[in-house]
Amino acid sequence: MIKEIVHDPIFLGQKSLPATPDDISVADDLLDTLEANADRCVGMAANMIGVKKCIIVFDDNGKFSEMFNPVILEAKFPYDTEENCLSLAGSRQTKRYKTIKVQWQTRKFEKRIKKFEGWTAQIIQHEIDHCNGVLI
Repeated sequence: MIKEIVHDPIFLGQKSLPATPDDISVADDLLDTLEANADRCVGMAANMIGVKKCIIVFDDNGKFSEMFNPVILEAKFPYDTEENCLSLAGSRQTKRYKTIKVQWQTRKFEKRIKKFEGWTAQIIQHEIDHCNGVLI
């Protein structure tokens, strides 16, 4: 189901709780909402639709992907960039890494680890920041 986007910085600034198998429907709603906003958005975190759970969805080279409880294990090659956010007006400067290694769980809560690079890595970093209550 397509959900409304949360714009409250106080809510968005709170750290998300770990996702559980009971939160699968949240990921479905996130995917629906990302798809509905694909003309202006490339990733979302659950708090952006009002749910404080550590779930992200993102454009992975033209295919929408999801992660439950993602954690960056390794980050290499920092660079400065400017980002926008569907939840917050304007753009902000931030530091990102060109290559990241992420551990997460699938919707079956199977553990995965993978390296991501470039634009996809940047999107994932932004959405993990949301899970950690970091506003960009």
